[in-house]
Amino acid sequence: MDTIVRRYWKAIEERDWDALRAVVTDDVVYELPQSRERARGREELVRFAAGYPGDWHVAIERSLVDGDQAASWITFTLDGAVAPGLTFFLLDGAGLIRQITDFWPEEFEPPAERAHLSRY
Repeated sequence: MDTIVRRYWKAIEERDWDALRAVVTDDVVYELPQSRERARGREELVRFAAGYPGDWHVAIERSLVDGDQAASWITFTLDGAVAPGLTFFLLDGAGLIRQITDFWPEEFEPPAERAHLSRY
C-alpha cells in the first residue's frame, strides 16, 4: 500500500519531474521545519527538487501508508556524505500527495553516561 510513497521517491531519485508532478496535487505544500523553507504548489516543488545542488541520491529504508497519511525513512547521500531522512505525507481523496514534511536529523555524540548504548 506504500506505492505512492515509492513513486514519489523514484521520481525524485530519477529526476523524473513529470513523474513527480503526477503524484502530487496542484496545491501541494512541501515543508522543511528545520530550515523554515516552504514550497507551495506543484511547480515550486519541482523547481526546489530540480535545483537541489550537488550529487545526491535517495534510497528508501522503510515506508508505509495508513489511510490519508504516509511516512518514509530514507537514506540521503549528498556528495558522498550519508544521512537519514524522515518524511511525512498527507494524501488527498484520490491518493495524491497534498503535503510533504521533511526532517533531516543530524548526528551527534551521546552523552558520556550513555556511551555504553552506542552500538555502531
